[in-house]
Amino acid sequence: MIALYVLLLVVGFFGLIKGADLFVDGSSSLAKIFKVPGVIIGLTIVAMGTSAPELAVSTSAALSGSNEIALSNVIGSNIFNLLMVLGICSIICKVPVDKVILKRDFPVMLLVTLGIVLGTSQAAITSGQFLQVGISENVGGVSRYLGLILLAAFVVYLIVLIADAKKHPVEEEDEIKAMPAWKCFVYILIGLVLIVGGGKATVESAKYIAKAIGMSETIIGLTVVAVGTSLPELVTSIVAAKKGEVGMAVGNAVGSCIFNAMLILGVSSAIHPFPVNAASVFDMLILLGISVLTYLFAVTGKAIKRGEGVVMVLIYAADVAFAILREVG
Repeated sequence: MIALYVLLLVVGFFGLIKGADLFVDGSSSLAKIFKVPGVIIGLTIVAMGTSAPELAVSTSAALSGSNEIALSNVIGSNIFNLLMVLGICSIICKVPVDKVILKRDFPVMLLVTLGIVLGTSQAAITSGQFLQVGISENVGGVSRYLGLILLAAFVVYLIVLIADAKKHPVEEEDEIKAMPAWKCFVYILIGLVLIVGGGKATVESAKYIAKAIGMSETIIGLTVVAVGTSLPELVTSIVAAKKGEVGMAVGNAVGSCIFNAMLILGVSSAIHPFPVNAASVFDMLILLGISVLTYLFAVTGKAIKRGEGVVMVLIYAADVAFAILREVG
């Protein structure tokens, strides 16, 4: 029976990734029909499209009461984006970091991550409560109020992005496929169906697999689900790095982290507030530390070098190993 659910998990991942691809193609082409600038499409539709798998999984998990998957998917995806996506790209070639990303997007990512840590578990961290209880015991929570704040912050961030793009337009090649309007709507509809269906399949199969192998939903969400839903960011960034567009890789990874934290956690907690267990507090603190380390790598020399990329990949492997050992111990 577990083999069937593993197959369902793979099918769910395929639905998420293919659905996001179709949604981006259809939405981008439709936006082009209405004369929306390409840079605006990239900052909004494409960025949201690559984060659609995480949104579908976390929302489905929140609706079904699988709170651990909803939160650990966001945490795990952000850790994967920072360490693996940027790490692998920088191993391929040195990754320069645009000064705008250093001054605007990295600080926003750090502030939002710190805000989530404090907003969900400040009392537990201050008192050290999360160190004194079992990893599955609840020590905090993501409230609907926090979710609404995150969504409001996301709207403000999006407005700033669009305003800045209009203020500083850049010349870029138009690579958006031209399609008739009816085909755009078909792509969007099929994409949404695949995203929603893939999200539900991923959550249900992940829950079953977690129970079957004796692992919690937290560890499954932090590893298997997070990696699966982050595949669009990984593929996009690696392709960009191989083509020499390494600056795009940084923007894609950091932007996805911001979207995950603000939009996805905001939507899922606004729909259904949920508790935070001690394991998730550990993971959020690890994410905060990783975010600071990545920023330090990026700000020194205005680039992430190959040696730093190797360190990042090794840290990710160590983090996954720690999470698994923590679970079995």
